Amino acid sequence: MSVLDKLRLDGKVALVTGAGRGLGRAMALDLAEAGADVVVASRTQSQVDETADLVRARSRRSLAVRVDITDSHSVNALIEAGQAAFGQIDILVNNAGGATKGMFRPLDTIPDTHWHMGVDTNLSGAVYCCRAVLPSMVEQGGGKIINITSGFGVRAAKNNYMYTAAKAGLINFTRALAMNYAEHNIQANLILPGIFPHDDPELINFWRGGKFIPVGRVGQDAELGPACVFLASDMSNYMNGQMLALEGGGLAGGQAPCGFAPVVPLEEDSA
Repeated sequence: MSVLDKLRLDGKVALVTGAGRGLGRAMALDLAEAGADVVVASRTQSQVDETADLVRARSRRSLAVRVDITDSHSVNALIEAGQAAFGQIDILVNNAGGATKGMFRPLDTIPDTHWHMGVDTNLSGAVYCCRAVLPSMVEQGGGKIINITSGFGVRAAKNNYMYTAAKAGLINFTRALAMNYAEHNIQANLILPGIFPHDDPELINFWRGGKFIPVGRVGQDAELGPACVFLASDMSNYMNGQMLALEGGGLAGGQAPCGFAPVVPLEEDSA
């Protein structure tokens, strides 16, 4: 088998949460380009319907499912729908997550409801999805789990508790999966995105266009898809419990998204 053939996903079925837009949609479409049929899930039905149409335009089958990943019953129904439609789920991409109410607050002002919503959105939802899909992956003899963490999962941020704790928890949860399910030919890995403002002018301006990231720019959603295909393919069969960081050198440079707070004035370059 050639190197490029090892990246093909023909005959595979992928499920991507948070696939209605942004990074989730980009990964779903690249998985389809590589040959996979794709179950796309999100809270907003109209968005996943659009993503599913884009997958079908790439000559792959797709199922759009509305899901609330913070509700384990909703997650169980999602997995059951995917298995009923395609007979299997070979690749699970836990992408759903993000900012929640009260994300940036001093710890002593965070109510229980905000804490639980932040952790459930960015950690528990992935746990529910894995718990629901793993029995069938074991039965079918293998699978791939790809969890999307964040630069804020390895470094702290000012008054950011739920998100940073949840994304850090997701990293060690993935390592636990890797250790416990390796014997079943299931590999669990992570993608760590840096600053991806999804072409939003306001967010791009907030991050100064990536000026303080070593490569000098923010990330583009399309750049995450190939990494996802690699981790979903046979090319990564000996990779387990690891992270692929796509963050423009921010972690290596000790800057965004780790230690750079754009609300703090910074001196301009002297040049």
